[in-house]
Order: sequence, then structure tokens, then C-alpha cells
Amino acid sequence: MTLDPSQLASALNPWAERLRKKIDLPLQVRWHGGPAVALGNFDTARVTVDVKDAAGITALLAPSLENLGRAYVEGHIDVTGSVQDVIDMAHRLAENGTTEEQEGLLQRLLHRIAEAGHHTREHDKAAIQYHYDVSNEFYAQWLDPAMVYSCAYFETGTETLEQAQQKKIDHILTKLRIEPGHKLLDIGCGWGALVLRAAEKFGATCVGITLSENQHELATERVRAAGLQNQIEIRLQDYRDVSGPFDRITSVGMFEHVGLKNLPGYFRIIHDLLTPGGWALNHGITSTDPQNGETSHGGGRFIDRYVFPQGELPHIGTVLTTMQQGGLEAIDAENLRRHYARTLEFWSKSFEAGGAHLKSLVDEKHWRIWRMYLVGSQWAFEHDEVSLFQVLCRRRGQSAGSIPLSRRWMYPSS
Repeated sequence: MTLDPSQLASALNPWAERLRKKIDLPLQVRWHGGPAVALGNFDTARVTVDVKDAAGITALLAPSLENLGRAYVEGHIDVTGSVQDVIDMAHRLAENGTTEEQEGLLQRLLHRIAEAGHHTREHDKAAIQYHYDVSNEFYAQWLDPAMVYSCAYFETGTETLEQAQQKKIDHILTKLRIEPGHKLLDIGCGWGALVLRAAEKFGATCVGITLSENQHELATERVRAAGLQNQIEIRLQDYRDVSGPFDRITSVGMFEHVGLKNLPGYFRIIHDLLTPGGWALNHGITSTDPQNGETSHGGGRFIDRYVFPQGELPHIGTVLTTMQQGGLEAIDAENLRRHYARTLEFWSKSFEAGGAHLKSLVDEKHWRIWRMYLVGSQWAFEHDEVSLFQVLCRRRGQSAGSIPLSRRWMYPSS
């Protein structure tokens, strides 16, 4: 039996009435442009959801972030309204329309078991290429000119995104006390911004590695254009296949792909690649759940399905523990959660401004995925669902006297 729009609106009214009593959202739902079902008492709806098929209805009746995100990405629903309002409405629906039921706990457990065997070189390369090889032009439209795809550093809060990304790179390299002649390894070098800066400003000799063919190609071109071929080598290489030693090691926005069970081994590799007096800095997204759980209401499952396959976020406690297990001593840990919320705000606004041109670079599905991923991640950082830590470390067991007594060296202008 096929329901016409008015019949469906009538069928949804009891559900809408229950939600109105709980949350009173400025949101309306329509079936094929038919009568609107209001989920609140308002004069003008901030968000309109147009349901395309039965799968869209199912998502609304069980509105986890995973279900709603999947319905949008797969074209079962369309949404009208600002992207910030859309993600806010999605969270409020998820919080009040469902509970964190046992099914979700079971799914997380099964996911963790399944992921345990997936971090082979082949699986990791495929996962990286899925995310980063969409197209260089696509990323260039909403990142800063250097195409830095990680949390920026807003020292005063007045910086442009371009300024804040350069400050982030300088902040990392200053923390590492990098000097001319040092040999630096950048694990997950992206499009080359950090190694270019390390060579140009700090006089380092650099090796940058990535598993993304698009990143490798463009980073190599940028090194050539800067005339730094004698100082920088860009490799298409897995971190497990690198030979050392290196005076300094950076890993920025990469260890999220390593896998929880592999973290001690990952840090052991960094330990083994460092010179005895070397320093390393790990900059990465962390879970705010002490049990290394995903974000609430199925948000993590959406990210795993559509954005970062095989990604796993450890709590900062797990990071520090596995770092020690890998033979490293944590010297300093800095929480940059507020900085990533601001970074993602910049990215999301640029993405929205990209409009039709961005849509011309990828298919509709990928455009929808990245649109929701950026604004959803901004919400998650803003509301302490996830965090971002820079952890400075070195080989454990060294003399305490070799560490400066204060952190002043990290802020040379203060």
C-alpha cells in the first residue's frame, strides 16, 4: 500500500505530538512536498526535512545520528536550513528520540572485535586513500592555502585560518626544539606543509611519509617548486617500513588510523626511530570516554562507515599509557579541543560557501558526507564529545636534568 502525503502526515502526527511535548523543535517534516508535520510550536521552521522514501521515515522514527546521517547521505531525506541548525536539530532528535540502548553497546563491542584484525598495511592504505584521495582540488576549496588538514592553533583568537595553521606548525616545531641540521620524520605528512616549514624556517632535513597517492604527488610538486629537493624527501610509505634514526619525529592527525591495540607498537616504532636524545610530538584526536568509546547516539558509527573507515580514538589516558608501554616518556600534554572547534567552524563555513563548485568536484554522496562530517565534528569538539591533544615525548629513562625546568621555551614571544 502506498501512502499519499496527507495520509503519511496524519500517521506521523502522534509521533510528532510526543516529541513536541519533550523538546519543541523549530523543525518540520514533509513527505514528497505534502503537508508539513511540525515538531514544535513556531512561526517559521529553522529546518525542514523532506522525506523521500520509507527508509527516510524509518530514520526519523529511530533518530540516532548514525541513522539520520545515513538517510541524508544516501538521499532518503533532504534538509533545508543552515548546516549549524541542521546538526543541532539532529542531536536534539537523537537525544530525545532514542536512548543509548543495549543494541548500541553490542554494536560497539562487535565493531571493536572486528577492527582488531583490520590494521594490516593493505587495509590501512585502503582506508587512507578512501579519505584523502577524494581529490586535491576538493580539499583546496575549503582548507587554507597550505592545505593543512588538522587542528589549527589560535594563539589570540584573532588569527585567520591561514595564520593559525602556520602558528600550529611553528608551535609544534618550537616545542620540539628543532635546530638546523636536525633530521625530521613527519608521519602522515599530508600535502607537505610541516616539512616545508621545518626546512625553510628551522633548517631541518626532512622525510615526509603518506599513504595517499594524491598527497604524495602534490607534496612532491610543492617541494620541487620551493627548490628544497636537497632538504625534503616525500615518500609513499607505511610508518612500519621506515628506517631511522631521526632527531625529531612529528605525527599530526595520523595516529587515529593506527588502531587501539596497535598503539604500543606504534609508539615503540617511534622510540626505535629516534636518536637517543631525540624528541617526538604526537598530535591527534582523542575520545573523551575513559573506556575509549565512540561519540554518543551513533555519531562514531557514522564516521566509521562514511568518513574514516577503521578509525579508532583512544582516551588521553590510553595515549599516555601506551606511550609508556612503547618506551616513551611524556614530557608535555596540551589540550587543543577549543582550537579544533574553531578550525572546523572555518572549514565548515568555507565548505558551505563552496556551493555548486564543490558539488562539481565530487558526487552528491561525497558532498553530503563531508558537509555533515565537518559540522558534526565541530559540534563534537564544542560539546566535549571528542578532544585533541599534543603530547611531547622522548625515550624514557633519560636524565631529568636534560629537560628544561619550565615550559617557557614553547612560547618564545611571551
